[in-house]
Amino acid sequence: MGTETESDWAALMLAVRDRQDRAAFAALFRHFAPRVKGFLMKSGTDAVLAEECAQDVMATLWQKAHLFDASRASVATWVFTIARNRRIDAARKARRPEPEELPWGPEPEPDQAEAFETAQETRRLTEALADLPEKQRALIERAFYGDLSHSEIAAETGLPLGTIKSRIRLALDRLRQRLT
Repeated sequence: MGTETESDWAALMLAVRDRQDRAAFAALFRHFAPRVKGFLMKSGTDAVLAEECAQDVMATLWQKAHLFDASRASVATWVFTIARNRRIDAARKARRPEPEELPWGPEPEPDQAEAFETAQETRRLTEALADLPEKQRALIERAFYGDLSHSEIAAETGLPLGTIKSRIRLALDRLRQRLT
């Protein structure tokens, strides 16, 4: 496998979901784990934690495969939404004081408004991505979730670099309009 399409990833994900297909999972792991790690490192996570989070994301992909719904999100969107949530969880955990510094008494309740807002943002982004034309969405996913440069996408897809840049720019404009 080298130039997989979103339908290829979806087929592999469905094989994992429906048959616990280990070979399909291995193919998904080989493709997405390094990209998730790169995505996390690009967002400021150190390499060791990014590796741990990437492993956790892929374990979640296996364990929660039954929740995957191709009509709601692409495989890349689903995987990177899990990664984004793991990154947020890790950042929150890192900001907590060490156990010996904890004050006595009950812990404050988690900020439900912030959790709700994050879930809403994720839902809005997923919906906005799903509404993009397939050609634009595929390129956005490769650029941002796949952590590929425009040149790498052009080499992978065989599309002219100008076409790649134009489609990504149009897609970003549509997402910006939809999310503001």
